[in-house]
Amino acid sequence: GIIYGGRDSDTWVPVEQAFDWTEGIIIKAASLESETTSATLGKEGVRVFNLMSNLDFLSIPLGRYIQNNLDFAKDIDSPPSIFSVNYFLKDKGGKYLNGIADKKVWILWAELRVNGDVDAIKTPTGLIPKCEDLAKLFKNYLDTEYSRADYVQQFTIRIPENLAKLDRVEKIYSQKVSDTPQIVFDTFAEARKRLKAAGDRHGDYISPFDLTAP
Repeated sequence: GIIYGGRDSDTWVPVEQAFDWTEGIIIKAASLESETTSATLGKEGVRVFNLMSNLDFLSIPLGRYIQNNLDFAKDIDSPPSIFSVNYFLKDKGGKYLNGIADKKVWILWAELRVNGDVDAIKTPTGLIPKCEDLAKLFKNYLDTEYSRADYVQQFTIRIPENLAKLDRVEKIYSQKVSDTPQIVFDTFAEARKRLKAAGDRHGDYISPFDLTAP
């Protein structure tokens, strides 16, 4: 598997698997933002677009780079799974929702998914862990109890924030990246459609348990 992550206080869940290679490259990797910290110059907490966390190192046009990544999987029968991770999610009071050691569980869950050992819950943004699978991992590897309340707080799908992120990133590609492949905009449109449909059905903030209800 391939893992992409940025510093995000209010949008992405702690770990999520992309639906497929194209979604992973466009919705995860090519849509990465990271918030500035006190260690950087300027204001803290400002979202900065940083495709695949390597924007400063690209030596070819951005659109071509994305297309090269999309083309990588064309002749591969089983391309790698792509995951997003977010170690910096906070509650409304500004408190981090995860501890430093929790990232071990997110990576272990990704390993289980790659090997087909656990199922996942389909959300508008990707595939997330089941509560019971995380509870086992937290207990077995961190000797920690993982509650349903923790799970809901961390893995609630935040419709307004995800839509706002799509708008920000799409604006960058439409205004600043002249060679953006059309599939990028098509994939954004499909993602927006899923988010709006889920919001219409479940509301702005969707508990993962609502997505498993009959």
